[in-house]
Parts: sequence; structure tokens; C-alpha cells
Amino acid sequence: MPRPPKAREALLAAYRDLLVSEGERAATMDAVAARAGVSKGGLLYHFKSKDALAEALLGALREAAASDRERMAADPEGPARYFVRTSVNSGTDMDALFVATVRLAQAGHPEALAVLEELDAAWLELIRREIADPAVATAVMLMGEGLYHYSSLAGAWPEQSFGTSLGELLAVVDRLSGRAAARPADSDRD
Repeated sequence: MPRPPKAREALLAAYRDLLVSEGERAATMDAVAARAGVSKGGLLYHFKSKDALAEALLGALREAAASDRERMAADPEGPARYFVRTSVNSGTDMDALFVATVRLAQAGHPEALAVLEELDAAWLELIRREIADPAVATAVMLMGEGLYHYSSLAGAWPEQSFGTSLGELLAVVDRLSGRAAARPADSDRD
């Protein structure tokens, strides 16, 4: 009798959460099974190894990022604003998948690093479709990466530490992309 798919989802979520909270070394097969409330045999039924768990996690991140890129490409304010505006870690499933993948990459998992590079290249490509100057597009990308880094560490964008609101950063994106004259200031909205 096949095991319910919910067990697989619970195991993958447990693995992701262990990576985020405790790191790659703590995300053992036993710990994943225990956190998911599944027997070790149940874990092995769905995932034969830690590599299989990592593969599934990276696949889930790729899927979430593909959906994000679709929203980014269709956003009426443009890909650059979308990328910066959504680069604050807000605790979504995609955020957890991304941070878990970073933890794998930090532990030397080569495929995790490759996936992160692949995602960054795809996001940057969308920004470059809007902003022709490659250096400016890269600066916008790095602005979003910095926002994500700090908000992941602090739990939110530390506006007081930097003295700059997200709205003010979006105004910089508008200036860099040449759209500043067409858009009212955002500092009161964001």
C-alpha cells in the first residue's frame, strides 16, 4: 500500500526546517524522520539518502523561483522594483527553501551552489530586460541581495540601522532604471 504524499511533504519540510534552524550537520536522516513524525523506514521509502532529500529540496526551490519569476516578469511596476520590493525575507515557503539551500551551499554542497547561481542569473536576466546598462542592473540585483541578507539575519529590513526605508530604496531603483519622473514617491507607502 503506497504511503500518503503528506508524509513526503512532511519529511521535506522537516529537512528544510532543520537546515534553516540548525544547519546541514544537524539535518541527519534520524533527525528528519523524528521531526516529521515519520519512521526511519517511512523516510527511506520516500528518500533513499540525504542526497535524495537535498535533490528534492533544490527541486522545490527551483519550482518556487520559477513561479516568482513569472510574477516578476508580469509585475506592472517592472522586474527591478518587484525584485527589490520582494527581497525582504517575509517568512514564506520560498524564503525557507532559499535559506535552506544557502545552508547546503555553505556546507559545500555543489548542486546547491549551482542552483543559487542559476536562480540569480535568471532574476538578473529579467532585470536586464528592463535596465539596459549591465552595471546598473547588477547594482539593482545586489541591492535586493543585500536587503534579503539583512532581513534574513534580523527578521526584517533594519530601517533604523540604515536610516533608509524600503520606499526610499525603490525610489533609487526608479532613478537607476530611468523611471523616476513617471512615478510618485513611495516612501509613505512602503
